[in-house]
Amino acid sequence: MSVSSSDNQKKFDEFFQSMEQDIFANANSVQKDEGKPVKETEFSFDLKPEELETYLNKYVVGQQNSIEVIATKVCTHFNRMKLEKELSDDERVTGSIKSNILLIGPTGVGKTYIIKLIADKIGVPFVKADATKFSETGYVGGDVEDLVRELVHEADEDISKAEYGIIYLDEIDKIASSSSGHGIDVSRSGVQRNLLKLMEEADVDLKTPHDLASQVEAAMEAQRTGHVKRKKINTRNILFICSGAFSGLQDIIKKRMNLQAIGFDSGNSDKKAFLETEILAETRTEDLLEYGFESEFIGRLPVTVVLNDVNEDVLYQILKNRYSTVVNGKKLDFLAYGIRLFFEDEALRILAKRAASEHTGARGLLSVFEKVLIKYEKIMPSLHYEELVVDADLVNNPEKKLKELLLNDNIKGFQSDFLAAHGIYLDFSDEAMELIQQRASVEHKSFKAICEDLFRDYAYAIKLLKREQFTITAEAVQDSSGYIERYIKDNYKKSSVNVSQDDTGSV
Repeated sequence: MSVSSSDNQKKFDEFFQSMEQDIFANANSVQKDEGKPVKETEFSFDLKPEELETYLNKYVVGQQNSIEVIATKVCTHFNRMKLEKELSDDERVTGSIKSNILLIGPTGVGKTYIIKLIADKIGVPFVKADATKFSETGYVGGDVEDLVRELVHEADEDISKAEYGIIYLDEIDKIASSSSGHGIDVSRSGVQRNLLKLMEEADVDLKTPHDLASQVEAAMEAQRTGHVKRKKINTRNILFICSGAFSGLQDIIKKRMNLQAIGFDSGNSDKKAFLETEILAETRTEDLLEYGFESEFIGRLPVTVVLNDVNEDVLYQILKNRYSTVVNGKKLDFLAYGIRLFFEDEALRILAKRAASEHTGARGLLSVFEKVLIKYEKIMPSLHYEELVVDADLVNNPEKKLKELLLNDNIKGFQSDFLAAHGIYLDFSDEAMELIQQRASVEHKSFKAICEDLFRDYAYAIKLLKREQFTITAEAVQDSSGYIERYIKDNYKKSSVNVSQDDTGSV
């Protein structure tokens, strides 16, 4: 059946009328709330640099020098903001530069972790984003001002609280433009220019211009009151922290310092990483400019911190740390199933060595842990174990160790059920266990299921001999029925002879 144009028009009118009613309903609710004050939280901060440094060193390993600088500048920033709230306009310093921070270091050294710890300790809103997701106006990508709006969202719409938050931009090196100035590099330069406005001081509208709902609401307010009142957030006190791996920056520094490549390309990976960190520690503004950053952008990041690369020893110390998120997190994973997890030092050392070989810093730790323990995490909740000790043998031969655990659990399960049902404890020789396991693998059954098939009739036979314990041998597995028949005949005759001898009193 065809639909006429008049029917379509009618449906459109009904839809538009419904939408218009919603708009007026929303406008009425806004009008009722006009007298409500904007939510504000008084900013309070009294943390000293050494206190924050001590806190960070509890959780972060191998970055003491970097943490010293970061803790000092972060505390100074927030304590200064607190002081400036109390100063008069004449007492404030005009055009002062914030202690925005640039972190340089390879992936997995703890850049994000450090900043997240700081935000949690201080109790300020925290937003993290990758710089690569933003682009200059006119290009496909996100709007850098969305970062500030997201900060307000993290502060539960408390603008005053959001104005003392932290915005963390990772992969900032990816928006450096090359000297060619062609293609996407134009957009990268545009992102730098847009960011530097926010990093100093700017007012950001909480409602985006392209938000249709915001436009409708603004139009209704203008019609009702004759003017539009916009909510804005000022970025003057927001701390910006940027980070990146800055691959290739070492070459620029070496060139400036007239250092030859030879001697810095040692085959020893730990030594090479140390030398590269030493080179990065010599970073100057001119090196970052050559790397592709604009001078105004670098000027908004006056504090540069180079973090150390992590080697095997550092990774081992991370795992040994009582606050290790990797070890404690994995313990919680197993504890969720009622299983206590323990790690021996030798196992942690092997795991640290494997993580170091992946060259992804501390991130490699979680990867190697998962590779070793994922099957245990899946299977052990179905077994009868209350603890698991991760030793060197388990790390080096995880599948073999898991098979042993499965075998022992199946044996204990069958033994427990047989004892409960018949009052008889069945033991197994090593050869018998190996044969049963082989058969279980071929028939795709559990050890317990094979035992139930082979020895279900053994209880009656063993009771005839008045035994409370019986050992299953390899012969019993190979010929279960024949073996028990022969065993009864041989042992029943002996039992009868012994009884007869006891009756006559002879030996």
